Amino acid sequence: LILPNGDINWNCPCLGGMASGPCGEQFKSAFSCFHYSTEEIKGSDCVDQFRAMQECMQKYPDLYPQEDENEEKEKSSKDLEATPVEDSVAKEEKGSS
Repeated sequence: LILPNGDINWNCPCLGGMASGPCGEQFKSAFSCFHYSTEEIKGSDCVDQFRAMQECMQKYPDLYPQEDENEEKEKSSKDLEATPVEDSVAKEEKGSS
């Protein structure tokens, strides 16, 4: 991803073509800002660039699919329901009576 001279290799397959799509310039701007950020909270100075990238990506939902918030909440709820912690708590309650 990083070339010997410290530059970002925009052709790296690890970027999944993000640097060359319709939002490639916004991606490059946000990624560069984050990579070179010297803020204590790395990238905290890049909010505007990431916002521009996100706004661009929202214009191309077929190319940049985003999980629906409701699906994400539903998935999180199901994940919580299936946690082993609940099982172990239930076993402890049975054993303590």
